[in-house]
Amino acid sequence: MPASPLPRTARARTGAAALTALTLAGTALLGAPAAFAAPGDNGDVKIHAETTSPTDPRNEPKVCKFYLAAFNFDDVEGITWLIEPQPATRGSATLNGALTLPTGMGRTDTLALPDGQYKLTWKITGGLGAGKHKVFQVDCKQAPPVAGPNGAVPAGGGGLAETPSVSAAGAAAAVGLVGVSGFVYFRMLRRRPDGAA
Repeated sequence: MPASPLPRTARARTGAAALTALTLAGTALLGAPAAFAAPGDNGDVKIHAETTSPTDPRNEPKVCKFYLAAFNFDDVEGITWLIEPQPATRGSATLNGALTLPTGMGRTDTLALPDGQYKLTWKITGGLGAGKHKVFQVDCKQAPPVAGPNGAVPAGGGGLAETPSVSAAGAAAAVGLVGVSGFVYFRMLRRRPDGAA
């Protein structure tokens, strides 16, 4: 027995409405990433110690003297960058600048900041939004020196292996006391009661 035309029409309308809704949702979903992926958002900025190669893709979160290395940005773009202490304090050291990236890559000159924790924020030149950021630490404390020869080496001698713990004045006083006590002892021997010298 054939189905009546009415239910079929209702089914067709329901299917068409569902297809339209899916199409609109798909269009909205396809358009959404474009709104969030502004040109150049694919790039990244790395913190590099001053001795690290500019082509090294690693990020170094603990450095002394350092530079910023930009990677994978779209051609003929630039970024602006700002480095602030963390937590932010009024009047503390900050650095900022801009990089032109004609090949999608670039680097700053060597930078230096006082020891502490910092936040790097960068944005596409002329871009909107808060930008991307990284937190890193500047730590330039010197390692304790390795103990080695110390003191003068007059005729090829080795010198002292460690710093003397007695001051020069204290050593001179000790030598003086030994000399005086030797003299007193010698004088006392000369005056023995038996008269022997």
